[in-house]
Amino acid sequence: MQLTAAVSFLTILQDESVSVHTYAHSFLQVILLHLEHRDAGVSNAWLETLLSVIEVLPKDTLRHEILNPLVSKAQLSQTVQSRLVSCKILGKLTNKFDALAIKREILPLVKSLCQDVEYEVRSCMCRQLENIAQGIGTELTKSVVLPELIELSRDEGSSVRLAAFETLVNLLDIFDTDDRSQTILPVVKSFCEKSFKADESILISLSFHLGKLCHGLYGIFTPDQHLRFLEFYKKLCTLGLQQENGHNENQIPPQILEQEKKYISVRKNCAYNFPAMIVFVDPKNFHMELYSTFFCLCHDPEVPVRYTIAICFYEVSKLLNSGVYLIHKELITLLQDESLEVLDALIDHLPEILELMSTGGESSVQENKLSSLPDLVPALTAAEQRAAASLKWRTHEKLLQKYACLPQVISSDQIYYRFLQRMFTIMMTNNVLPVQKAASRTLCIFLRYNRKQEQRHEVIQKLIEQLGQGKSYWNRLRFLDTCEFIIEIFSKSFFCKYFFLPAIELTHDPVANVRMKLCYLLPKVKSTLKIPADKHLLQQLEMCVRKLLCQEKDKDVLAIVRRTVLELDRMEMSMDAFQKKFYEKDLLDQEKEREELLLLEMEQLEKEKQQNDGRPMSDKTFEKKQFVLGRDSKTPTSLPKNIPISVPGSSSATPSTSKEIKKSKLIRSQSFNNQAFHAKYGNLDKCTTSKSSTAAYTPSVSGLSKTSMISLTDDSFRMRNTNSTPSSFSSNTSLPSTSRGTGNSVDPKSSGSKDTQPRKATLKSRKSNP
Repeated sequence: MQLTAAVSFLTILQDESVSVHTYAHSFLQVILLHLEHRDAGVSNAWLETLLSVIEVLPKDTLRHEILNPLVSKAQLSQTVQSRLVSCKILGKLTNKFDALAIKREILPLVKSLCQDVEYEVRSCMCRQLENIAQGIGTELTKSVVLPELIELSRDEGSSVRLAAFETLVNLLDIFDTDDRSQTILPVVKSFCEKSFKADESILISLSFHLGKLCHGLYGIFTPDQHLRFLEFYKKLCTLGLQQENGHNENQIPPQILEQEKKYISVRKNCAYNFPAMIVFVDPKNFHMELYSTFFCLCHDPEVPVRYTIAICFYEVSKLLNSGVYLIHKELITLLQDESLEVLDALIDHLPEILELMSTGGESSVQENKLSSLPDLVPALTAAEQRAAASLKWRTHEKLLQKYACLPQVISSDQIYYRFLQRMFTIMMTNNVLPVQKAASRTLCIFLRYNRKQEQRHEVIQKLIEQLGQGKSYWNRLRFLDTCEFIIEIFSKSFFCKYFFLPAIELTHDPVANVRMKLCYLLPKVKSTLKIPADKHLLQQLEMCVRKLLCQEKDKDVLAIVRRTVLELDRMEMSMDAFQKKFYEKDLLDQEKEREELLLLEMEQLEKEKQQNDGRPMSDKTFEKKQFVLGRDSKTPTSLPKNIPISVPGSSSATPSTSKEIKKSKLIRSQSFNNQAFHAKYGNLDKCTTSKSSTAAYTPSVSGLSKTSMISLTDDSFRMRNTNSTPSSFSSNTSLPSTSRGTGNSVDPKSSGSKDTQPRKATLKSRKSNP
C-alpha cells in the first residue's frame, strides 16, 4: 500500500491534477514523513517521489520545508538511513539554488557528510558530488569538490575509492590541463595499479570507464604513460582467458564461478570501449597495436563479449576508414557465429558495414572492393539459413530486410543465383507472415536492380505463376503483398506493364480472403494509372469492381467493396503531363522510370561491346556504371520467357538503335550514377513515405461514376491491346493472359486450405492490333 501511495502521489504531480501550491500544502508533509520508513523499499519509493517533486517546487518552499530540516537530519546523531537520504536530497537541491546559496547553505553539509564515520554515507555523498559540481561552477569545484574527491580516493573503503574514481572520470571535462596532469592523473595511475590486487568489482568499473578516461586524459600522457595504459587495456581484454577450463563446471567451486562471471563482465566492458581505444592509439596504428586484441574479442568464448563487439563493429569500421579491409575476416567470423544474439547485434548496421567494406571507407571510390572477400556470400547465406532454422523469427525478418542492401555491394549474378531463389522459397514455405513479407520486399529490390532482362522476366513470370496463380490461397495473398511492394519500389509503368492484369484477375478468386485483400489494394492499383494512356486499363478495373458489386455473396467482402468504391470514386487520376500539385510525386516516378530504362540501355550497350570486341565491356565509364547498377559478367543466351503484360500507350521502352546516341544517354545519366544508387536502398524508404502518404497519387477521371461505366463482355475484359509492346518482345508472339474461370460467388470450405484447392486457369491468346 505504501508503494502504491508513493506512485500515486507522483502521478498526481506529473498529471498536474492540482496546483503546485496545493500539492506542497497537501502532499509534501506526507512524503517527508515516510522518508525514514523502516522498510528500505518503501523509503526508497517515497524518496524517488520527493526527488521528482523537488524539480517543480518553488525555492522558498524548498528552503523552508526541505533544506532547513535537512541540517538536523544530516547530523551524526541521526540514523544511517537518514544521512543517506540527506545525501541524495542535497545532490538534487543544488540545481535549484544559485552558487552563493549553495556555498553558504549546502556545501557545509556536503563536507560534513564526506567525512562521515560510515563508509556507506561517504560513498553516497561522493556520488552526489558530480551534481553539486555542475551546480556551483568551475571555480568552486576546483577549490571545494576536487580536494574532497582526492581525499576520498584514498579512503580505506573500496566502495568509497570506486565512487571517487568514477566521479573524477565524469568530471574530467570541467578541469583544465594542469588539474588533469598534476592532480587527477596520479590518482588514476595509482587506482589502476592497485586494481588487480583489489576486488574484481573494481576491475569491472575500471574497464567500463577506461575508454572515457583515456579520451579525457588524451594529450597529457607521456609516450611511456600512453603505452602503459594501452598495455593495461590489452591485459583486461584477456582477463580470465589464461586459466584452464577443462574441468567439469559442476566441480568448480562457487567462488571461482563468480570470479569468472566478473572476468566476463570486464572483457565485455573492454569490447564496449574498443572504438574509444582506436581513437586513443590512432586508427593508423590499429594493425600494429590493437588488431590482435580485436581478434581475441571477436573469438572470445563467451557470447556477451562477442555480442558487444558485434554492436561496436560498425563504429570500428567507420574509424578505420580506408583500413577497414583489415577486419574483413572478423566480419565473416561474426556472421558465422553460432549464437544468433551475436548475429542479431551485427546485422543492425550490416548495410552500412558492407558499404564501407565495398568502398574501402572512401565514399568517392566507385570500384567495388568486396571481390577480395570471397567468403562473404557463403557467410551471408549460411547466416540466413541459421536464422531460418531457429525459432527467433524476428532475427530472421531483420536479416532479410537488411539483405536489401546487397545490390550495392555484390554482383547482380551473385544475387540472382545465391539469394533470389532463396527469397522465393521463404515466401512459399515459411510459416511466419512478417518473414514472408520481408522476403517479398527484398526480392522486389533484387528485381529492381537486376542487370539482365532475361533474369528479370523469369522472376516476374515465377511471381505470377507460382504466387498469383498458385494453388494455395496463402501464396495468392503473398502475391498481393508483392504487388504492393512493386507499386512502392518500381515506376507506375512497370507495374501496369507486368502486374496490373494478374492482380485484378484475383477478383475471380474462390477464396473470400483473397478478394478482400485485393479490395484493400485497389486504390493503390488505380493510382498507378495515367490518363489517357491507361484508359483501357481503367475500364477493366471498373469492370472488375462492377462485377464484385453485382456478384459478391460474402457479406464481409461486399462491405469492403462498397467502401472501396467510394474511395475510388473520390480519387483523381494522374495525367501523362505533370500536374503542379503532384509535381514531386510525378518527378519521383519519372526518376524511377528513367533508372529502369537505363538498365535496359546498359544491357544493350554491354551486348554490343561484347559483339564488337569479343570481351566484356571494361572501359572506365562502364565500370563506373557497373558499380552503380550492380556487376554483371554474363550475356543472356536465350530469349526471355513469355509473360502476361499490359503496356500503357506511352510507356514504350525501346532503346535507340544508334550506339552513339546510347553513349550520349549514358553520359547524360551521370547524375544517376552519382545519386540513384549512391543514396543506397534507403531511397526506397523515401518512396514508401511518398507513396503511402496518398495511395491515390494524382487521379482525375470520375473513378467509378455512372457516366464512365461502359459495357464490356467477359471476353473483352480478357483481351489486351498490345500495339505498344516493347522491342524486347517479338511483335507476333502470342502472350498468354490468365483469367480465373470460377465465379467469385463460389467459396467452398475446401478453398480455405493453404495447400489444396487447384487453380483453374483459362489461357486465351491476345490479339495484336495491326
